[in-house]
Amino acid sequence: MKRPAVLSIAGSDPSGGAGIQADLKTMTAFGCYGMTAITAITVQNTLGVTGVTELPADLAGRQIDAVFSDIRPDAVKIGMVSSGETIRVIAEKLREYEAENIVLDPVMVSTSGHRLIREEAMDALVHELLPAADLITPNLREAEALLDMPVQDRNDMIRAGEKLFSVTGHPVLLKGGHLPDSADDLLFLDSGPVWYPGSRVQTQNSHGTGCTLSSAIASGLALGLSLQDAVREAKDYLSGALAAGLSMGHGRGPVDHCFRIGRRDQNEQTD
Repeated sequence: MKRPAVLSIAGSDPSGGAGIQADLKTMTAFGCYGMTAITAITVQNTLGVTGVTELPADLAGRQIDAVFSDIRPDAVKIGMVSSGETIRVIAEKLREYEAENIVLDPVMVSTSGHRLIREEAMDALVHELLPAADLITPNLREAEALLDMPVQDRNDMIRAGEKLFSVTGHPVLLKGGHLPDSADDLLFLDSGPVWYPGSRVQTQNSHGTGCTLSSAIASGLALGLSLQDAVREAKDYLSGALAAGLSMGHGRGPVDHCFRIGRRDQNEQTD
């Protein structure tokens, strides 16, 4: 038996709520086979990020070689990449292997405010990785950084989506988690904007939501869903993971990536 395979190119979170750990849990929840190419080791937990050590760019490239030469991914999710050199290596490898279904989550700053990308890497991110991605998934603060413009409401999101689409030539998913009155997301396609309404889940445990959503979309694409259906399924999954009410740690805890497993176990017990 074979499963759809998804590669996460991202940093490691020892507390398990974000980064490659969140990606692997999400991919497993979708029934996919998860693989990783680690770009950095972070020191973090639910209270925040206190350190980041980048891995050498050539090591990231060799990990990608190891994956593609043996188990070709059906989709690729890219998360935290700190240096311009590593970004250029990743972009080169993805072109070399003609990777498909590339979802880029442009991680720049942690929830606790720790900067996760060097200033010199921004140019490489914009000119190397953004054009290589089939979908980018910035939140409003990341969109502001990429475009140097305020993105505070739905009208701003449409303008930002249009500008990012013109830069990349590929669809853009603007995540509305920072909106004041909703959690609506905007998918900007060549045919125009598509809204995904969402209600805000009242919880402080939202660590790793961006990683989780982008991994879920990549998993949906690996399973053969259309982009719009993959976004819809991913948003539903994230909403359920937030609403499950997992409480881990002493700060901003992670979402419950395994909430469907717990629900299935409960259903089996009542059958």
